[in-house]
Amino acid sequence: MKETKIELSEKEIPRKWYNIMADMPNLPKPPLHPGTKQPAGPDDLSPIFPMALIEQEVSQERWIDIPEEILDIYTLWRPSPIYRAHRLEAALGTPAKIYYKYEGVSPAGSHKPNTAVPQVYYNKVAGIKRIATETGAGQWGSAMALAGSLFGMDVTVYMVKVSYNQKPYRRVAMETWGAEVHASPTNLTQAGQKILAEDPESPGSLGIAISEAVEDAATHGDTNYALGSVLNHVLLHQTVIGLEAKKQMEKVGDYPDIIIGCCGGGSNLAGISFPFLQDKINGKDLRVIAVEPTSCPTLTKGEFRYDFGDTVGLTPLLMMYTLGHDFVPPGIHAGGLRYHADAPLVCQLYHDGLIEAKAYPQTTVFEAALQFAQAEGIIPAPETAHAIRGAIDEAINCKEEGKEKTILFNLSGHGLFDLQAYADYHDGKLVDYEYPEEKIKEALSRLPVVD
Repeated sequence: MKETKIELSEKEIPRKWYNIMADMPNLPKPPLHPGTKQPAGPDDLSPIFPMALIEQEVSQERWIDIPEEILDIYTLWRPSPIYRAHRLEAALGTPAKIYYKYEGVSPAGSHKPNTAVPQVYYNKVAGIKRIATETGAGQWGSAMALAGSLFGMDVTVYMVKVSYNQKPYRRVAMETWGAEVHASPTNLTQAGQKILAEDPESPGSLGIAISEAVEDAATHGDTNYALGSVLNHVLLHQTVIGLEAKKQMEKVGDYPDIIIGCCGGGSNLAGISFPFLQDKINGKDLRVIAVEPTSCPTLTKGEFRYDFGDTVGLTPLLMMYTLGHDFVPPGIHAGGLRYHADAPLVCQLYHDGLIEAKAYPQTTVFEAALQFAQAEGIIPAPETAHAIRGAIDEAINCKEEGKEKTILFNLSGHGLFDLQAYADYHDGKLVDYEYPEEKIKEALSRLPVVD
């Protein structure tokens, strides 16, 4: 029999996270205080983050210990399996070997609990009573609600309004785990009120939801903020994915030529690729591809500039590829990829040529999702279907070139709460959005000026 699942024992769960900042040829420029535009220090971040996470945010140590309390919860779904996609390979007629790391086995159905659990743990240790956070498609909000329930922490989620309406069962899942969920923008915060005053029908965006969650945390002494992507410590926690994947690939005597992840903020891509990028930095021949939607083409059409991480301008300025902090992308079903910028670490690696980027419209992404589901059986989330599209295209290239390459992608979430998106695809209701260049230029014209 062909080996389909490559598994590890619980004893093989990584006991340390990998910090790519120890090996990067160039580190990102420092975050800047939104008012003074001077480098932000721990005191600037302490109103919304516990010191343990601030230390991880700035650390350049290569390995950071995972506390036993976190490892104990990780065993609920870790190690996650790697699958060899034999049936998809056969359907494509490709000589390529395709593997996927399946993070949909977590209770929340995605990779997001890998960082939600540590973030709630460190806040709990610091004496925080409540977490305020945002969510795009609901994957992150679900993970935070789950983590809050496991540690007895209250969680308030600002969910992007278009996704709140498109994905009601994600809201129900969050509420089932005990979280309070609001459709963002709301009238509960000054940030939300400002947006609604300008556009009462605003569909919301991740940037807006972040503004509301940050304001909530900053104005309540018992509350901290948690972010599901972008920041260094978030990407750090996700490296448990790639560290496991390296062990699994070693078990079958293989190593990827190409690694692919969807990219909205960057945690998915970073999780699977950063441990392998350590090898590339040290001379290994390897391609890493970030796949994003054409409706929110951050890496492929954005500018490498300082910008706010949120819409209203409450967060520090970060050096990122950005479309502009007040950019509001169309309401595509891949809500988790509707973010105006990307993680500074991912952006720096892209700027230095260590990773590549591609953008796809949503109909061709759903074509790939159906092809994958019908071959492999798993219905993927719309976000992770972008990685599938990239993997299929690379496998087709191998077929056309007659080359056998090893492709590894991160299947970061199931799509069982995204069936309305599939229904819309089947009914021919999905529309492809190519964001107009003039709209991007308009948003970029409003970026903050940094000397």
